[in-house]
Amino acid sequence: MPPHRHAHRVLFGDCDPAGIVYYPRFFAWFDRAFHDWLLAHGGHRALCVRLNAVGFGLTAADARFHSPAREGDLLTISLAITTWNARQLSLDYQVHCGDRLIASGNEQRRLFLHNGERIIAGDMLRLKELMDAG
Repeated sequence: MPPHRHAHRVLFGDCDPAGIVYYPRFFAWFDRAFHDWLLAHGGHRALCVRLNAVGFGLTAADARFHSPAREGDLLTISLAITTWNARQLSLDYQVHCGDRLIASGNEQRRLFLHNGERIIAGDMLRLKELMDAG
């Protein structure tokens, strides 16, 4: 599967007093790219309804910062699947401004289901099957 790409223009509110992007914004942009990718298959809510799921929860995330981004920069956030098995979906992210690598990161997500009064982890391959079916 080719990487999914999502564009974002850096706004004043994305930046810290030094004028560079405040690091937590990158985690929000990773999440936004993930949900943008899900939209091609109906979106998070629709997929959860079809799977009778609570959601696709984040269980781990990290980021590395390579070069500063500033207000006005047009960023491309690329999402690539690195592992998709029954246990988890692992995603790698790269954030570029043109050819310049700004940040990179990784997320692990799980499928969560209701089980009576508890929430349990489900088989993440159910999401893959649903998305592959179109």
